[in-house]
Amino acid sequence: MDLIPGTKSLAADARSIDALKLKAGADPKGAIREAARQFESLFMQELMKSMRQSTLSSGLLDNEGSKLGTEMLDTQFAGQMSGLPGGLADVIARQLERQMGVPASGQANKTVAAATALKAGVDAKQVQGAQGKAAEFVQRHQQAAREVEAATGIPAGFLIAQAAHETGWGRRDIRMADGTSSNNLFGIKAGANWNGPVAEVTTTEYINGRAEKVKQRFRAYASAEESFADYARMMKENPRYERVLAAGGSAQGFAQGLQRAGYATDPAYADKLGRVINTTLRLQRALG
Repeated sequence: MDLIPGTKSLAADARSIDALKLKAGADPKGAIREAARQFESLFMQELMKSMRQSTLSSGLLDNEGSKLGTEMLDTQFAGQMSGLPGGLADVIARQLERQMGVPASGQANKTVAAATALKAGVDAKQVQGAQGKAAEFVQRHQQAAREVEAATGIPAGFLIAQAAHETGWGRRDIRMADGTSSNNLFGIKAGANWNGPVAEVTTTEYINGRAEKVKQRFRAYASAEESFADYARMMKENPRYERVLAAGGSAQGFAQGLQRAGYATDPAYADKLGRVINTTLRLQRALG
């Protein structure tokens, strides 16, 4: 599994790299800022792709043309979102400057970046919203995920990614009849052996390879922490998930193990989850 998707496209643009090399000789700070902006742009493209995969319904109406248009739009948005003051590019640039012994960029650079953002008509708060919500989701569930990691051996990043995939980064959680959240972060259904509260909602299931809307009963919890704990119990007590636990630190093994065990009916579940895992791991590294 490609843990840094998109880097090939940067390396393939020989003209951009040559231009960056020339700039590095005359303006080291400027070259560092540009390199940091490009990496932030790649990160934002992957973040938007993962969030789109986890929030959109089945792509039955998709075709190659619509997919290409979506990718081009994501690339354009990612370019606008990159290089803004206080963003990920600033963090990357400071790290590179320290490692290369280049003095930190001053206020002048920040002023230029802010002016560029204003000229492009970009509202920094709105542009960084998606990234901020995803980072907030990771931070909010970090402790609960670590506790499940200690109990099951499944890396915390994989657990948070699965919760993000199931809930669209917390934006489409399963709701009770009164509109309150069920706190069911993993989409665990309420079978005959479940004696707790239940949320009944319409969801998409793949039946004989076709996506269909059906009503399903899901478990409800008093808190997100309870959802993580119940997920841990299910993983440890249900024999069908033995291979998932045995996957250890392999993101591909974890995602494919869940699909083989029948965790979800979506035939592309493993691929979608794998992309969200990559995004979550990058967010964890950025957050420290």
